[in-house]
Amino acid sequence: MEAVILAGGFGTRLSHIVSDVPKPMAPVSSKPFLQYLLDDIIAKGVTRIILAVGYKSEVIEDYFGTSYGGAELIYSLEDKPLFTGGAIKKALLQCTEENVFVFNGDTFFDVDLRNMQKQHLATNAVLTVATKAMSNFDRYGTVECDSKLHITGFIEKKPSVKGDINGGVYLVNKTAVDFIAAEKFSFETEYMEKFVKEKDFFAFSSSGYFIDIGIPEDYEKAQLDFS
Repeated sequence: MEAVILAGGFGTRLSHIVSDVPKPMAPVSSKPFLQYLLDDIIAKGVTRIILAVGYKSEVIEDYFGTSYGGAELIYSLEDKPLFTGGAIKKALLQCTEENVFVFNGDTFFDVDLRNMQKQHLATNAVLTVATKAMSNFDRYGTVECDSKLHITGFIEKKPSVKGDINGGVYLVNKTAVDFIAAEKFSFETEYMEKFVKEKDFFAFSSSGYFIDIGIPEDYEKAQLDFS
């Protein structure tokens, strides 16, 4: 299996805690957060990883090099911010498989990648989104599906009693965003939300452990969870 990891984040909301490294390299219990993500997906069968890097990319490359844990590491460098869609589009150019996993470098979500891949192929999906049922939240938007897990809409962030959130793990066809001419665009709003009514997007539900270290409270929680 092949994957893209979005690892170019500035970590603006963590700047008073972690200011000298890209957000995925923020230390969590003495190791970079990105290392936990790499360990997890490599253990699940990912053998080739394209790291979409930008801000202080040399910190990541110097630490991990061109291979880690038996997996090949390739770097897709943004000379300027491309947003999530542009970063994914550029990284996919270096991919060799027809369908590629995409991970956010500041999020850890325990997903059964093999079963997600099986569903993706069985439904002939262009995009499969790993979702997680949550309750009493306001940080995340929700994903709406029909009875066959076909995604029918994405709802913006708002206080919710319960719902299925986008867990930030995707399986996408390598050519999925080729038709978008823009070099810089948001994968979430300018691809997923804009074309959800036209494309075959599916949800893959997972109950696995989930954390997003994008805010100080969850960054501190990660210190305990990964200790």
